[in-house]
Amino acid sequence: MALGDLEREVMTQLWGAGEPLTVRQVHERLSRQRDLAYTTVMTVLDRLAKKGVVTQQKADRAYRYVPAQTREEMTASVMLDALTASDDQDAALAYFVGQLPPDALAAAIAAATKRK
Repeated sequence: MALGDLEREVMTQLWGAGEPLTVRQVHERLSRQRDLAYTTVMTVLDRLAKKGVVTQQKADRAYRYVPAQTREEMTASVMLDALTASDDQDAALAYFVGQLPPDALAAAIAAATKRK
């Protein structure tokens, strides 16, 4: 599932926090870099929750939001979605791998080998 620019910024804040955040906390963090209305951040978090990208945790009168997946898991999911939508998955994967710098490719192979 591809995210819009603001959705990615919100997710970056949530991934970086290491703990669930309220709308106010996300708004405060984003407001350091750009002028956003509180309600805009609230709407984005609500949409992300409806998409299943974040989960809501009730805390008193507010919700706290936490990513449903790690950044790496979500990236892999988006890549797999794009790959499975391709008519020629082998060619698409070969092209993607061919675009990687050699050190990144070696690191990815090493990480995948460790998981097995």
